[in-house]
Amino acid sequence: MYRQKVYLETTMFNYYFDKTKNAQPVTVAFFEAIGAGQFEGYTSVYAYNELNEAPEPQRTNMLNLIERYNIKVLDASDEVVQLAEKYMTNNIIPKKKRMDALHIAVASVYELDMIMSFNFRYINKLKTKTLIPATNLISGYRGIIIAQPEEVIDNETDD
Repeated sequence: MYRQKVYLETTMFNYYFDKTKNAQPVTVAFFEAIGAGQFEGYTSVYAYNELNEAPEPQRTNMLNLIERYNIKVLDASDEVVQLAEKYMTNNIIPKKKRMDALHIAVASVYELDMIMSFNFRYINKLKTKTLIPATNLISGYRGIIIAQPEEVIDNETDD
């Protein structure tokens, strides 16, 4: 059975612990689904570095999720940077939000199936969800789905 390869953007790690967020329980459930082998979990050195800058105890708690759920950390590359630059040059992601472009580019270059993000300002919004796959295809990469856990995780029951 094919397991979808999912990139976890930084906000996913934040939501896991933020009980003030309505999506916190489904975020934990999504990490559990990764742990159960329903998805392959990935993040990047970009996310790792962002998490590493968080204050304690959040820093340690969030970084521990990588090991706990066997999330693979993807490396940076010139190819990733070049694709991120395309996103910014095409005004899909603002230049001042370079890190967001890098998150999307690393998931695209490594041919992941989707990006999980609660960043509704720059990543998980209609413009980005429409123009990133188109830009990827023109640039020789696969399209990619950008979603939040609620849209992907199967919470349906047989009542």
